[in-house]
Amino acid sequence: MDFSELFKQTGQLCSISYNGMYLANAVQYKLIVRDYSTLQIVNLFTNLDAIQNIEWSPDSQFVMCVMKKRGLIQVWSLAEPDWTCKIDEGSAGLQAARWSPDSRHILTTSEFFLRMTVWSLVDKSVSYIKYPKDCQNGVDFTRSGKYMALAERRELKDCISIFTCSTWQLVKHFETETEDMAGVRWSPDGEVLCVWESSLSYKVLLYSLDGRLMSSYSAYEHALGIKSLDWSPSAQFLAIGSYDKKLRILNHMTWRCVTTFSHPTKLERKQKLVVYKECEEISKAETNEKFPEGPFFNTMTKCKHYSTTPFRHLSMTFS
Repeated sequence: MDFSELFKQTGQLCSISYNGMYLANAVQYKLIVRDYSTLQIVNLFTNLDAIQNIEWSPDSQFVMCVMKKRGLIQVWSLAEPDWTCKIDEGSAGLQAARWSPDSRHILTTSEFFLRMTVWSLVDKSVSYIKYPKDCQNGVDFTRSGKYMALAERRELKDCISIFTCSTWQLVKHFETETEDMAGVRWSPDGEVLCVWESSLSYKVLLYSLDGRLMSSYSAYEHALGIKSLDWSPSAQFLAIGSYDKKLRILNHMTWRCVTTFSHPTKLERKQKLVVYKECEEISKAETNEKFPEGPFFNTMTKCKHYSTTPFRHLSMTFS
């Protein structure tokens, strides 16, 4: 296995562009952009302070450098290295920042989640959105990038606001039947919006684009609930993982559980398991160049696949 030379970095800040052509890493206040295939430096940008986070735009044309301590964001362009952009949140502070799907807007969240700001890199316009909810998955975009769903908290009630990403105008606003919303997630086709409660309870709500409650699902009560969830690419199934060590699959027709998979921490001896092993192949010609002659090296085979071992009983305990 071949390795490149070591490159300096700070804070483990290293990111590959979405098109796979560039590699960006931070060294204190400097941003270094390399060609991914040759690792040669393409651009070197200097920021005003130490970089705390870097993020590529979806079209891989811009790199965002976040400096939370100073409430600053600097954006750099690979196509036009002389072009500069600085975003200053000022006294509001900076909690988080992310790109919009069109790669021409940046969304920032102020400290204490007082507001969300949409900054345009095209016309320098600024839009403010109040009452964003303090949750990890509070913002989600449709796959087409047409709409944005935002979780909000107003007057001690959970709400959802849907915005159009072309003008950032409010399309729909409605309250949700949740006590403490943990996140929102669009279906891949953009027709259904999934909302779920915090981990203290098990509850999933499905809303249409116009805010109508289509269905709700709860597997059990009085125990820790949902840990993670995700849609199938076809939007026909919704997978929900919970703290009871089970994965439940809901169908899009009735929004009821069609099957359940268990994921216990301990596997019993009675269970039959398939164990996969990875074979790394080295050709005999390549082996003779790198290794000395011998019976062991001559028996090495060339393969790049996963093979299964025969069925056998195993007992595993994961800590």
